[in-house]
Amino acid sequence: MSIGVSLPVHSWLEHDEQLLRLRLSRPKRNIIDAHMIAALQEALEMHWRRTKLLGVILDAEGPHFSFGASVEEHLPERCATMLANLHALIVRLLDYPAPILVAVRGQCLGGGLELACAGSMIFAAPDSFFGQPEIKLGVFAPAASCLLPERIGQGAAEDLLLSGRTITAGEAHTMGLIHALADDPEAAALEWFEKNLAPRSAAALRYALRAARCEYVERVRRHLMRVEGLYLAEMMSTRDAVEGLDAFLAKRAARWEHR
Repeated sequence: MSIGVSLPVHSWLEHDEQLLRLRLSRPKRNIIDAHMIAALQEALEMHWRRTKLLGVILDAEGPHFSFGASVEEHLPERCATMLANLHALIVRLLDYPAPILVAVRGQCLGGGLELACAGSMIFAAPDSFFGQPEIKLGVFAPAASCLLPERIGQGAAEDLLLSGRTITAGEAHTMGLIHALADDPEAAALEWFEKNLAPRSAAALRYALRAARCEYVERVRRHLMRVEGLYLAEMMSTRDAVEGLDAFLAKRAARWEHR
């Protein structure tokens, strides 16, 4: 086993270097900021051409998977760069040549849920929670707007995206958002890997994943381009978007003017 110790993401190989482990390592919130995004991209890129790679397990250090993306990086002067980098990471996860199994404990919110949804399957602790709270800040979640309708259908996706409500792992499982509930989601993901991926040909898995995802990835890629433009060119020109972000950072109630 080879372990990298650089924060904010730990990465290492297991199972004769056929399983890549990625761990978000900024507990307890594991905020998805520029450094986290860059570290994940670097770790994924490093192993992109590893021909015998059979799978990836993505989990998080601490009690929570992630509270979401950095609110500071959503401010007008920084959000274009942040969105471009986050969406590039989402596409990289979607298009990765090995299945990505995501293990979730605690809160999985905002950009953290977008990250999880880009994987193949989510294994979650029964007491974990999921949500896209961006609407409460006067903005919307671009990547989730593309990913959630694909995973759980249009109606359920709009429920989460428009309300900003947080749901339990049980409700997420019923919706089809998560694959399985497990007291130890990392162990459950590892067991699924050992039973279903470890005996397979890496070449066969790589092509099977491409076959299953090619249209899906292209749909999300095109959708992301459109909603990123909507976010930057239109929504961020509204008064309420800036007010919502400023209010959150100042820890005060937002004063909406509906414009």
